[in-house]
Amino acid sequence: MNLELLILGGYGQFVWPAFIFTFVSFFLLYLKTKNELKKLEKVYMNELEQILITKTEITNRKKLLKKGLEVIPIY
Repeated sequence: MNLELLILGGYGQFVWPAFIFTFVSFFLLYLKTKNELKKLEKVYMNELEQILITKTEITNRKKLLKKGLEVIPIY
C-alpha cells in the first residue's frame, strides 16, 4: 500500500485527527441519544399503562352501573 495515500501530501497529520475526532463525537452522540430514547420509552410505557388501567376501570364501572340500572324495575 502506498503511504502517500495516508500522508495526504503532508496534511495527514491534520486530517486524520479531525476524522477521528468527528467519528468519536458522532459515536458518543449516538450512544447518548440511544440511552435517552430508552429512558423516554420507559416513561411513555408507564404513562400508557396508567391510562389503560384508568380506561379499564371506567369501562368496568359503566358496565356495573348499566347492569344495576337494568335490574331496577320502572313502574
